[in-house]
Order: sequence, then C-alpha cells, then structure tokens
Amino acid sequence: MNTFLLVNAIAFAIITIYGVYLFAKVVATRVAYIRLGRKSEFDRDFKERFRRIGKIVFGQSKLLKDKKSGIIHVMMFYGFILVQFGAIDMFIKGLSPESHLPLGSIYPGFVFFQELVTLMILVAVIWAFYRRYIEKLVRLKRGFKAGLVLLFIGTLMISVLFGNGMAQLWHGHDPTWTEPVASVIAMAFSWLPTTGAMVMFYVAWWIHTITILVFLVYVPQSKHAHLIAAPINVFLSKRVPGKLKKIDFEMDEDQDEEEISFGVGKVEDFEQHQMIDFYACVECGRCTDVCPASGTGKMLSPMDIMIKVRDHLTEKGAAITGKSPWVPAYAFANAAGNQASAKQEAAATVQSASLIGDVITEEELAGCTTCRNCEDACPVNNEHVGTIIDMRRYLVMTEGKMDQDVQRAVMNIERQGNPWGLSKKDRIKWREQDESVHIPTIKELSKEGKDFEYLFWVSSMGAYDNRSQKIALAFAKLLNQAGVSFAILGNKEANSGDTARRIGNEFLFQEIAEKNIKEFTKNDVKKIVTIDPHAYNIFKNEYPDFGFEAEVYHHTQLLYDLVMDGKLKPQKAINQRLTYHDSCYLGRYNGVYDPPREILQAIPGLELVEMERSKENGMCCGAGGGLMWSEETTGNRINVARTEQALAVEPNMISSACPYCLTMISDGTKAKEVEEDISTMDVAEILAISVFHEEEIKTA
Repeated sequence: MNTFLLVNAIAFAIITIYGVYLFAKVVATRVAYIRLGRKSEFDRDFKERFRRIGKIVFGQSKLLKDKKSGIIHVMMFYGFILVQFGAIDMFIKGLSPESHLPLGSIYPGFVFFQELVTLMILVAVIWAFYRRYIEKLVRLKRGFKAGLVLLFIGTLMISVLFGNGMAQLWHGHDPTWTEPVASVIAMAFSWLPTTGAMVMFYVAWWIHTITILVFLVYVPQSKHAHLIAAPINVFLSKRVPGKLKKIDFEMDEDQDEEEISFGVGKVEDFEQHQMIDFYACVECGRCTDVCPASGTGKMLSPMDIMIKVRDHLTEKGAAITGKSPWVPAYAFANAAGNQASAKQEAAATVQSASLIGDVITEEELAGCTTCRNCEDACPVNNEHVGTIIDMRRYLVMTEGKMDQDVQRAVMNIERQGNPWGLSKKDRIKWREQDESVHIPTIKELSKEGKDFEYLFWVSSMGAYDNRSQKIALAFAKLLNQAGVSFAILGNKEANSGDTARRIGNEFLFQEIAEKNIKEFTKNDVKKIVTIDPHAYNIFKNEYPDFGFEAEVYHHTQLLYDLVMDGKLKPQKAINQRLTYHDSCYLGRYNGVYDPPREILQAIPGLELVEMERSKENGMCCGAGGGLMWSEETTGNRINVARTEQALAVEPNMISSACPYCLTMISDGTKAKEVEEDISTMDVAEILAISVFHEEEIKTA
C-alpha cells in the first residue's frame, strides 16, 4: 500500500506540475498577444475600481439583470469558489488515506456544507443545460464547445460525491448525516469488497484530478478565459461610461507619411485594455440581444465584433510572436495541422487579412447607434462602442470612407455649424417665434451691463428644427417664470461636435471643441444647460480633456430643481396616460433617469406608465452615432420598433427629453398612423402646459 501511495503521489505531482505549466504557458501567450497593442493610460482611482469589482464581480449585479441566468451564474460562481476547499480535502484523502483538512470539531459541518454546495452546483449545471439546449435561449450558442464547461463541472461534482461514497465503503465508515448523498451511494454499492471500493475511489479521484487540470488548461484558450480576464477588465474599464479617447494629432517629423494613420486599422492599433475586452467576452449574447441594430435585422452583432477581433488577434499574435495559441500541441494536431504549417497559415493570414473588410465589415461598423445598451448589458464591462468608433475613425480619417448622407451632414457642420447647411446667421431666428419670451444673448446682456448664471446651449436641433424650436421656447419660458438668469450665444453658437466625433471624424470634432472652448472662456461661462443630451454628455464628460470644465445640466435636471424648490408650480391637470422614452445619452451615459419622471409625476392628472424596456434597458430611438442623418436600408426601422414598444402600453402621449428622440418617435407614430391619437412631447413642453394653463400645443 505504501508503494502504491508513493507512486500515486509521484504521478499526481508530475501531472499537476505539467497541467499548471500548460496553464501558465497559455496565459503567457495571451499576455504576449495583448502586449502587441498600444499602452493604455490608467488613472489610479483604486477606491472606485475596487468598489466596481465588489459590485460587478462579487455582487454579480450585471448578471442578475437576467434573473434566471444570473441566479445560475451566482450558484456556479460562489459554489465553485467554495467547492475548491472540498477539492483540497479530496486530494488529501487520496494522497494520505484516512486524513482530511485539519478543521477539528467543525470538520463534520464542513463536509455537510461541501455536499450541499456540490448539489447546488449540479442543480445549476442541469438548469444551465436546460436553458441552452432545451429552452434554446436565442442568444446562447448550442455547439459542443459551448456546453463543454457544463460537462467539466458536472464531472467534477459527480466524481466528488461518488468518491466520498466509495471512501465510506473503503474505510468501513457508517452512513452519516454529514454526507447524505455519499451515504446513499455507499449503501447502493455496499456489495463491493473493500479492495473494489478502494479501486473505485481512486478511479473517481483521478477523474476528478485530471478533469480539474484539463479544465485549468482549457479555460484560458476558450471563451472561459473570462474567468481570468473579466475581473481585470472590470477593474481597468473606464470610470466615465462611453467616454472616447482623445487622439493626438501631433506628428513626428521623422515619421513616414505613408505610415501615418488615425483610428484602428489593424488589430495591434487597439490599446491593451481593449484587447483584454476581447478575451473577457463570455459569448453570452446579452449585448446582441439588446442591440437595436441587431434587433431590427441589421448586420451588426456586438458579440460577433468581440469574437471576430479576438480570434483575429489570436491568429495574428501567434504569427508575430511565434507562440502557438493552443496547448498541448498534440491535442490540436488534427485541428491545426503540424506546428510548422500552422505558423505558415497564420503568417499568410497576417499578410492577407485586413481588420476592416476581412474581419469586420464596414456595414457592421456603420450600424452602431452608440447607445451603449450592449455595454450596460455586458456582465464583464466590455466597451464595444469605443472599439467600433476607433475603427470608424480609421475609415473616416485614414481611408476617407463615410456614408454619403452622413458625409453631407458632417460637411454642413464644418461649413455652417449645423447638419442642414443652413446659414449661421439664421441660428438666432428661432426666438422670434414668441417675442414675449425673454431670450437674451450674452452680447445683449453685456451691453446692458448685466450678467447671467446659465449659458443656454440651444443646439442645432433647437435652433433650426421647427419641432425642436418649440422645446427651446417652452424651456426658455419656464426659466423666465422661475426667475433664472440665462443667456444664449445666438449666432456665435456652433455645433457641439458630438456627431462628428461619434461618426469618426475626430479631427473635425477637435476643431469644433477648440472654437467652442474659446467662446466659453471668452464669455466666462461657468454653467451650461441644454435641451440636447448629446451636447450635455460631450460638454460634461469629454470637453474636460481639452481644458474646459463647467457645471453642465440637462434641462430636465434644472427643471426638476425648480419644481422641487417651488419656483415652478404645475397646476393644470393633464388627464393623459403617458409613457416616457429614455435618451441613451442622458440615461446610460450619465445615469439621469429620475428627474424627467419626477417632473411628469408632479403634474396633476398625468398617469406615467413604463415600457417593458425602460431606464437602463431602454431601447435606442436610432438617431445616435450620427445615424440621425442617414437612411436605414436594411431590416426594420429602429424608431418604428421603439414606437411599437411605446404603443404596447396604450398611452395617449409619448414623452422624451431629447430633440433627436422626439423627432424619431414622432416619425414612428406617423409610420404607425397614430399621430392624430397619440401626441409626442418633450418634458419641458408638458410642464409648460401645466404651469401656464396652456392648451396642448400641436406637435407637428
């Protein structure tokens, strides 16, 4: 027996060391591939980053947005952590029979707890199998590889229970309450002789050991690399959601002009933290499931973007570094051929495949509305939008490719400061529609020797779009009523630059931002309020990178404060059933969900009903990412799909707090031929009706 135990211990040590070596080798190759990327900037706000780890990784907050899948994952996540102590205990029992973890009097309780955890994990495995292969959840893949981890985990749990049952027979222990399942197994096999029980124990013991080591090696070279990459990814992710990185256009005098490019045109142009995104992807499909483009039949799938770029990085990384991505090599001989041919194939792929075109198509990149619903749904904090926009930047600024409609809008912004190409001199004319509303320019106040508290950024929509002008007027009238001191730039106002930046023209955006900042600084602007969530987001979160910081408010935030302070008093009852559509740039980008709803709930008679997809999971209207200015040519229209979701709750009114959203939803009601029965209005317009006892204004 001692000889057997010695041989067993030596075999265990050799196989374990080999397994750990293979694991380390795979991880090292992935690290080598990631190091091909550009270095990332990293702020050291560790308190916030560790708080995020606690909430998302250990609190499983994002996973629990899908309750069923979330509960399954919580059971597996914590169960697998806890069951590792049982695995150590089992290793000890196999290496030194009759021994166990030195836990003294609490050992029986530990054994009972481990059995409960093991059973819990088995339940989770069966439930996950049902969700994937029986219920056939659309977002989940159903190939053999997709379910391999369930096979691994199930084998580990069954081998533990069976091994413990055989250990009872082998050592002659009576059935015990601390191991109810193992005791039942022992009773079922009570006919086995002692030697047979010992043999069966070691069969289970070795199955458990080898499965753990195979699983360990399998994890980093599969989608389950997220077990390693996800916590790192969550820790490193941006503290400001959706914030885009500034491009430095300063040129090195010694750099060859042919080598100059902007954006990401090859995989190694991504930053290293973005590459961790690719390996952190769980392939759970949650991002694609909520994507408005994917949901309306467009080619874009955020999950596929991550998977395809990850696989391309792995292939190219192998060719550049000479490190094979798959170990042990003999296990992949049939799939990849011999190592020499595999390297030749990878090298050929590097020479011929282009990131944009062969790996990711232009159509996929063009479909993104930048709504960030994918990022909000992602359980590992992947940042799909930034990845897509980086590739858009390459198309626009390096290859000069852009949708014709969008290109026209961007050129108009460059020339006239608005996407329609209307005269700069006409930007102030909107206030002439109601001269009873006091809307001074900064210049006019200056001549009167007066100061202002807020700069009202009207935006191109508020200044030029007939429908949005009514929103701007309603808001200005409410500010007058509340005694708020404000001014506008008038014809000095330009464009915020959001459209140019999101579509990929970073160079134009930076020119716009520089001019705007000069104007803000010249006029000593300390506070900005706007009806445009896109301008709100870019002023608040992205202009600081260019040297400008101010207090930035969305108009619903300011109106909420004025209502709560009693400076605006909703009085007229509006007896309507209303549903509110969340702007992506107000909500998911900046977490502003409650102020618009609180305003609406303060209005007498108004019944607020929520759509099935609201707040964090609200669906995009289809206007973001510069797509307001292009036509949808494939699938269904996003704005119509969103309007249908609103109509499902049978409202009389649909409200929003964004001129882009309101335009898209209004077009949606027209497409559904319900515009005569269902009005579409901004929160400010509805509040103005109640405050000023107005008749409901026409919305078209």
